[in-house]
Amino acid sequence: MARKKKIQGIGKNKIISFGITFFLMATGLYYLGLNYVPQKWYETQTMMPNQVESYYVNQWCTSDFGRKEAILWDMTRVDCLTKDYAIEFDFAKKWAESIGQSLYYSKMTGKAPAVVLILTSLTDYHYVKRIERLDNGIKIFLIKAF
Repeated sequence: MARKKKIQGIGKNKIISFGITFFLMATGLYYLGLNYVPQKWYETQTMMPNQVESYYVNQWCTSDFGRKEAILWDMTRVDCLTKDYAIEFDFAKKWAESIGQSLYYSKMTGKAPAVVLILTSLTDYHYVKRIERLDNGIKIFLIKAF
């Protein structure tokens, strides 16, 4: 009889441990979803990894799409100037710099601001979330380079 009580006690502990583990895993997945999954789908192109920024500009901003390295009156250079957008290219880790440059180019050209974030790993999606939180009308394009 003492043996049955011991076995039943172990079973309850396992159930409690499983419940706690399941709860922690579920909350962890929810947290990752909030931080890493963008709110909407963005136009994404897959390109060769481990390249310099100018490679991605040359591949993405073709002559029939826009002007590469358009020089403004104050000698600043827009990475890609199209009929609708002033686009700044940058690696995802430099997301804040790309936003500032895009907003400046937008003001100088009268075109809408846009950024192309170059993602070099799966975890770079959380930089997209940071731009989304600003909610300032910047068009986001993505280059998947991993």
